[in-house]
Amino acid sequence: MGREVENIAAGLHIEVSKVFDVDNNPDGMGLTKESLKGVDVCLDFSTPSAVMDNIRAVVECGKNLVVGTTGWQDRMDEVRKLVKEKKTGFLHAPNFALGVNIFTQIVMDASRIMDRYGDYDVMIREEHQRTKADSPSGTALALAGVVLHNLKRKSEIVTTLAHGGVQPHQMQISSSRIGNVTPKHAILFDSESDTIELAHTMKNRRGLAIGALVAAEWLKGKKGFYTMRDVLLA
Repeated sequence: MGREVENIAAGLHIEVSKVFDVDNNPDGMGLTKESLKGVDVCLDFSTPSAVMDNIRAVVECGKNLVVGTTGWQDRMDEVRKLVKEKKTGFLHAPNFALGVNIFTQIVMDASRIMDRYGDYDVMIREEHQRTKADSPSGTALALAGVVLHNLKRKSEIVTTLAHGGVQPHQMQISSSRIGNVTPKHAILFDSESDTIELAHTMKNRRGLAIGALVAAEWLKGKKGFYTMRDVLLA
């Protein structure tokens, strides 16, 4: 993903001045005030095991940071506190593709409508390549949060099925990993009469890179904690 961002940045007249990887940045140690001198915004597309070290290092250096890595969201409060203390700008999204973020807004509106019609049940289905590190995907979990916030009869996410199936207050996320399949996220609303399916399919990684660079440009000079919703609605 980092290489895709680097390739597209040139076409958008955005300079990528430094690139850090496992060779020059073990445990975030390569991210220093000296190495980040002249950098406006950092972008992280690393791994769940490396992202927290990178976040701490960049924020300690007083630099703004865009994070596209997933699998660390259980430490969100810790990061919010650090960003506030250091007075930096931070933007996280489980998926930077503009289409996914527009899709999220559509899911929000659909969930609000479905909240009035109790006949409809709901689930999330996602597919990724077999090398995808986290399951469910960060995008699926973010979509689930949107649904639960707006569809009041659902209050719990289940990712594995216990004996007895899914309870009325639960919403299942079904994850599949196979080959090099194109990433897809779908929301299904089902009743006795019909099924409504909303879906987003990623054609390539270009959209992710463009969205991340748009977010980085938007975050330049800002302080605080943001998401792609702030970028879209600005």
